[in-house]
Amino acid sequence: MDGRRTGDGTHWQRWFFVFWAATAIYMLYYKWAAIHWFALSDTDDNMRFAQVQALLQGQGWFDLRQHRMNPPTGVSIHWSRLVDLPIAALMLLIQPFAGGQEAARWSCAIAPMLALGPALYGMMLTARRLVDQWAFTLAAAILVCASTTMLMWMPLRVDHHGWQLASLIITVAGMADEKQTRGGLTAGFATAFSLAIGLELLPYLAVTGALITLWWMIDGGQARRLRAYGASLAGGTAIGYVAFGSFDNAQPLCDALTPVYLSTLLFSGGLLVALASLPFTHRWMRVVAALAAAAAIGGFYVWAWPQCLGRPEHISPELETLWFSHIREAKPLYQHGWRIAFPTLSLSIIGVIGAAVTLWRERRTDRFMPWLLVSLLSLFAALLLFWQTRAGPSSQLLGAIGATGLGWPMLRWTLAHRLMLVRVFGSVAVFILVSGAFAGLIVRNTPQKVTVYRHKVDIANRRCPTLPALRPIAALPPQTIMTFVDMGPRLLSVTRHNVIAGPYHRGGDAILDVQHSFRATDPEVAHEVMRRHGASLLLLCPGMSESTVYASEAPKGFYVQLNGGKVPAWLQPVPLPADSPFKLWRRVN
Repeated sequence: MDGRRTGDGTHWQRWFFVFWAATAIYMLYYKWAAIHWFALSDTDDNMRFAQVQALLQGQGWFDLRQHRMNPPTGVSIHWSRLVDLPIAALMLLIQPFAGGQEAARWSCAIAPMLALGPALYGMMLTARRLVDQWAFTLAAAILVCASTTMLMWMPLRVDHHGWQLASLIITVAGMADEKQTRGGLTAGFATAFSLAIGLELLPYLAVTGALITLWWMIDGGQARRLRAYGASLAGGTAIGYVAFGSFDNAQPLCDALTPVYLSTLLFSGGLLVALASLPFTHRWMRVVAALAAAAAIGGFYVWAWPQCLGRPEHISPELETLWFSHIREAKPLYQHGWRIAFPTLSLSIIGVIGAAVTLWRERRTDRFMPWLLVSLLSLFAALLLFWQTRAGPSSQLLGAIGATGLGWPMLRWTLAHRLMLVRVFGSVAVFILVSGAFAGLIVRNTPQKVTVYRHKVDIANRRCPTLPALRPIAALPPQTIMTFVDMGPRLLSVTRHNVIAGPYHRGGDAILDVQHSFRATDPEVAHEVMRRHGASLLLLCPGMSESTVYASEAPKGFYVQLNGGKVPAWLQPVPLPADSPFKLWRRVN
């Protein structure tokens, strides 16, 4: 009997809400202490909250410049307001009943889980369309076990990556839709939604567009899908730019949805509509036309925006050396330890294998082409891990599709077996295997030796961003502080102080100011930087990860001098509680 026809799965949407609610309740329980202490996960989460605060305090909708960073000019943030909306709406809804602090806590706790909803729905829908009407149960369970991906939807993870991941799986669901026009519109609008947020998933989305075009090249009957995709891609991108593009992004910059990508995507969408509308009756004609369109798009981009042919951040070699090269998520996966690489890669590889196996199994069905696209996209995502580790969440997300295709027939066999031991333990074993959960079990049960040095770094990283540690500093009158680059966003989000820099490439000059200050052997470098920015306080968290870079690469630098007690006359110590992890000084001239 064909497993795809067992049961009608009519009410699967009810199961979606059950899965979503159960997962959200568990995540709230898991992060309860962090929510109480407002322990926003990383620098981007803190900056996102600071941006929302600025919006609610009256900063303009199209003004995304962070004016409390790099005074007096501020820093242009390359994000959009789209992801600010649910956080701001929740804060406005909760504040009248619970007050400002609780509104901040719960808006940041709830907002990421809102993005989990469409992501979970898209995954379950894709499994129904490509595997089996009831395979959504396995797909949802595998997704919940994709630890790297699930971190993007955890409470307090208010940065935009969760929404972008949701748009990616919705795009794949559109590719798998047997109704061509609906599928094309879904994929196009989901792509535009992601690009309006940011360009982080641009490589995946570009490959998705190429794969939809490839499907049309092979099968001219896919013209309606391609036409709907091209029209919605162009229209959705235009809407996203008009509604959410910042003043700064009106310039031809290369790191956000600016006129560079708006014009290119409008041109691309128009060409795709034209291709799908013309009567190319033979496959070779479609191939030639598609290659000509690709050449035209590439030629237009090179001719119109030659400044964007390199890396989109456009950072200087010095900034690359002193700062960007130390960002862990920007490094290839193989440069990380096995405790990170093994769990990240396991589900991705299983997904690639599962997609290939399912592709072969479906080779004589109408699901062959959708599975070919999923196989190629999953392989591309897995390969990107060897470029940057930040590809992990997307790679695991796409891997969950192939893992579902691989595991569903195996799970049906074990569940239908006559022996209870096979039905129970066999099913559990299948799930642990195809979900990649075995990798996490191995990591958690393998003893890890932590050196004294590493232990001190971990303690500093945990303590310094906490509300109790920052309370004495927050109690000081508002002023500008020179501190570590990675500490800047946290000070913006939970104090009234300004900071010189944060880890955002458009503020590269400010980042270099901090780097030069802490690396230079002459304290006057930091003195001049503080004067130029009007900074009156200098704050250190000894042992924090960023400080280890200064200590190792500039062992005679200003940071090492300060931490060792060699303080210039123009700095006066500011008393802090005896158990404070910080060292604080005031500039006296």
